[in-house]
Amino acid sequence: MKINILSIILISGSIITPANLFSQQNHSTSSLSYNGATQNQVPIPPSEQMLQTVTADHYFKVTEQGHSLEGAIFDDKGNLLFCDVSAGKVYRLSPDKQLTTIAAFDNLSPGGLAFHKDGRLFIAAINMADNIGGIFAVNPDGTGNMLPVIGTEKGFMPNDLAFDANGGFYFTDFKGTSTEPTGGVYYETPDFSEIIPVVRNLSMANGITFDSKTNTLWITEFGRNLLHRVVLTDSTTIGPIGSNVAYHFVGPAPDSMRADSDGNLYVAKYGQGRVLVFNPAGIPIGQILLPEREQGHNLLSTSLAIRPGSKDL
Repeated sequence: MKINILSIILISGSIITPANLFSQQNHSTSSLSYNGATQNQVPIPPSEQMLQTVTADHYFKVTEQGHSLEGAIFDDKGNLLFCDVSAGKVYRLSPDKQLTTIAAFDNLSPGGLAFHKDGRLFIAAINMADNIGGIFAVNPDGTGNMLPVIGTEKGFMPNDLAFDANGGFYFTDFKGTSTEPTGGVYYETPDFSEIIPVVRNLSMANGITFDSKTNTLWITEFGRNLLHRVVLTDSTTIGPIGSNVAYHFVGPAPDSMRADSDGNLYVAKYGQGRVLVFNPAGIPIGQILLPEREQGHNLLSTSLAIRPGSKDL
């Protein structure tokens, strides 16, 4: 015998139905208010609504198409370099806003950029459909051949990378799902002879930054909405009680991040059109909203860059 069950919730004698559960006019304490703070597609979570908040200004339009842009960094000449994931290109935007292409890929999508101490630009690129990826080096102006540092045959899906002072680098392996965490963080030695696992069992490990003053790795786990704080005793060893989850995010999804000169952390929220700001202990202290996010625009906030010697982000 099949039984159909209808659940009815009573609050102060009122039946809650879809019609009156979220009322535009909250006339009674027995109804919820579906108001301006909650009815757009990217509401600020209640726990973050009281943070100091500023709204960014438009700076430069790259394309009229809905491309995903990533990996923003500045070079020592004030140029802004970034990836067009959708087009498979790396761009350079000059201080006077002239846009040029410095690298292009045929079957990979670049997403992470970092400068080696010798001046070369390192590019992390992946192909989600084929589950392949690698890290490549090119001259900062795009001249010369692009050389593989970690080839696609190594089996990694590098999403982002961060150098230490010795010329070695950490990179995130963007693998796994929320229920099958098969990604992680790895370290490539300065002589590029060895790849050493540092943090395993992550779900789509994404953003990474390294604080050389405190020997601390910050890692975002895209698939499970987590911010990891990992203190190392050397390049690859996690210290005693040196690993913790500093923050649990709400909604989609922590992407790339950068740190300022005070050790504050800035995490871009993909799908939300905003950047969360944390102090060096991983406690949220502010947020930056992208313009027109409430109307559904500029939501693919994947990355950010802090202009050296300034407070511009």
